[in-house]
Amino acid sequence: MVGLAARHLRNLRRRDFAAGAALIDGRWIAGEQRDVVVDPATGEEIADVARCSAVDMTVAIAAAERSFAAWRELLPARRGAILRTWASLMLDHSEELAVLVTSEQGKPLAEARQEIAYGAGFLEWFAAEGERAYGETIPSHKPGSLLQVRMQPIGIAAAITPWNFPVAMITRKAGAALAAGCPMIVKPAPETPLSALAAARLAEEAGVPAGVFQVVIGDPIELSAPLLRDTRIRALSFTGSTQVGRLLLEGAADTVKKVSLELGGHAPFLIFDDVDLGKAVKGAMVAKFATSGQDCLAANRIYVQRGVYKAFIEAFAAEMAQLKVGHGLEPATDIGPMTKLSVAKKCRGQIDDAERKGARIISANQESVLGPNFVLPTLLSDVTEDMLIAREETFGPVTAVLPFESEEEVVARANTSEMGLAGYVYTDSLRRALRLSERIECGMVGINTASFTGPPVPFGGWKQSGLGREGSRHGLAEYMELKYVCFGDLVV
Repeated sequence: MVGLAARHLRNLRRRDFAAGAALIDGRWIAGEQRDVVVDPATGEEIADVARCSAVDMTVAIAAAERSFAAWRELLPARRGAILRTWASLMLDHSEELAVLVTSEQGKPLAEARQEIAYGAGFLEWFAAEGERAYGETIPSHKPGSLLQVRMQPIGIAAAITPWNFPVAMITRKAGAALAAGCPMIVKPAPETPLSALAAARLAEEAGVPAGVFQVVIGDPIELSAPLLRDTRIRALSFTGSTQVGRLLLEGAADTVKKVSLELGGHAPFLIFDDVDLGKAVKGAMVAKFATSGQDCLAANRIYVQRGVYKAFIEAFAAEMAQLKVGHGLEPATDIGPMTKLSVAKKCRGQIDDAERKGARIISANQESVLGPNFVLPTLLSDVTEDMLIAREETFGPVTAVLPFESEEEVVARANTSEMGLAGYVYTDSLRRALRLSERIECGMVGINTASFTGPPVPFGGWKQSGLGREGSRHGLAEYMELKYVCFGDLVV
């Protein structure tokens, strides 16, 4: 019997979106070998895609090199117009793209629709930001000289993108690179190639020239090797685990590439007893369960001040019990499957570890799930710092709640992690909010809100959560080089 995802893919208006061919040098490559794409909710094979080789990647690099000169010479306004057309096409095909995302990634369809709009927003943002890549004139310290600093495209860029946001993480990187004047080669996650290939078809239709935007799919290790060793690749952007990020940073060192890394998170969510509890519960639900918990911004450690600890547990558990678990293409689904079985196993391992060490578990029976990739929403109360879930990123719908007494204590505990991507603070004290926004060691802080990302903001982390920023003018700078020019012997 044909499953839900397969039926939806068969009904796509754009059947070419699921064709599974890679885009290299303006040509769609079917490949001699193919890889299978599965629906993570059921394990059903829903498509097969080209398995590109290292030789294919080398061809893509050569094509990007040929395209660079003409692309960088286009006026920024012309590059911007192409990016805006790409964004418009994404929005025109948002429903089909969302079905692709849900079918191969698993997230609820409503969230997939939001991702498409979010991803298109980065193309629109960088379309305009490329026209504002301003340099500067420096007051001269030398008589008769004029000093300038220019922003110029760095060269060919490569992006290795994750499976949790298979469209938005591509456009956030490619929008910046293309606006800066750089060609980009994308190597998407093997779990979610269909979304990337569909986005590439729309880029081609928008007028992105051959070689300027390419999508090469296949084995991550095989395809990453030429990206790391080839000196023509001048910038590398990666979103994924800290473990893999370290390996890529080491591999890029030999050719001294400019590397931007958006790595793991272990976000603390601090709730003080002066805040409206309903507001805090609502924010924690959003911060924990978006993308079924498979989000680097997810609230991993919810610290609740002792005075409202019991009330928070009761209110959060009641809200959590209302979440509907199911296939992402089914109406009203809130929590879909984990995209990878290894993620589900890690979640269950953290639950077992916490139970052995004394945590109280509030959830349905994990044995009653719909399939091996499903993890039911779970609340672990009375969590202690020695439990795995307090020390490791969860990446699933499992919530760890830890009590605390004082501000000083909770800040110290929140900052013990080597991860520093995001943090959340819920308090009605403006003084405390200002203090903690300074003291929490992470790249982004949300005060009384669980929603703070978007194209205008610099997304990125401290410590082992990454290097560089995406989005905002800082994201554009990741694909540009500073050039200082001194004009001497000028007549003044």
